[in-house]
Amino acid sequence: MIQSLSSPTFTIVVSKGQSRAPDKRSLEATVAEAAATRAGVDVLVVPHLYDLAPKGETIQRLRAIEGDIILLTWIFPRAAHWVFDRAGIRGQFGEVSLKEVLDEDEEEEPTDPEAMDENPLTETVLEDHPRPDRRIFTLDLRLATDPQTYLDEIDRICGLEATPSTASAVKQAEPGGLFQIEEPTNRRWYPVIDFSRCTNCMECIDFCLFGVYGVDDVETILVEQPDSCRKGCPACSRVCPANAIIFPQHKAPGIAGSAAVDGGGLKIDLSLLFGAPDKDEDPIATAARERDEQLLLAGRNAVGIDDQLAKRQADIQAGPADELDQLLDELDALDL
Repeated sequence: MIQSLSSPTFTIVVSKGQSRAPDKRSLEATVAEAAATRAGVDVLVVPHLYDLAPKGETIQRLRAIEGDIILLTWIFPRAAHWVFDRAGIRGQFGEVSLKEVLDEDEEEEPTDPEAMDENPLTETVLEDHPRPDRRIFTLDLRLATDPQTYLDEIDRICGLEATPSTASAVKQAEPGGLFQIEEPTNRRWYPVIDFSRCTNCMECIDFCLFGVYGVDDVETILVEQPDSCRKGCPACSRVCPANAIIFPQHKAPGIAGSAAVDGGGLKIDLSLLFGAPDKDEDPIATAARERDEQLLLAGRNAVGIDDQLAKRQADIQAGPADELDQLLDELDALDL
């Protein structure tokens, strides 16, 4: 057991990676030890976030944290935020300056409120069930190898100015504590729902035939049986109209929670980004094929693109077109 955390201004959580590579472990340790010297800061080092048991000591300790959190992890920040949320550690997205570099054409544009009102698919679960005001700042440990990069961002978030006088004051102030939880974990594979995008359309629960999804007392979608998910299968993420289903350990950035994924209402063809084996294959066909592979491995019959799936996807595609759809239609009309 470890001693109770104090009531710091910030709690820094360092989620260790699955890899035992010395350079990665060194980065984690260096950042954690240096961050613990900051005044008013507690540092908690935990096993890999995605692999934690829902009723384990680590999750219970994380749920007990009050106030803002700075999370350092080896998965995409969007994925980490919603892994936290699933575990009952909830809050608002904290703005960070250290983030994934996107191409200019991948940068998210501000959402048009009028367009959202016109498109029923853009009413999200998060709008109906807002999260607490406390902030969760997430830093991706894959973005830099220099520990100082993360320490500078931690100082910025905590409001410390990177000047000699401030550095001296921090050294003289009472430091926080460095705590570590050693909890055995096994590698897991399950979907994580981004409720800032999820519209509760139930496409995932209709598509998945392994009992992974369910609904809560107010009929909101949830991942009810995460360990029933077939390892390596991301099929449900491909059929989600809102790109709201994340598999943090998937090799394709779009499925793993990259920010370079459209957050708008309708599904767009992201075959390459989503890791489809054949770029000419429709994402829904890919999803159906992946589902069939897992059904056969489980000793069940393949179902392919059944009538219900085809009808649901047709209904979705028949919905209001967004700006991207309109742009693609205009380009097609030019016959370039």
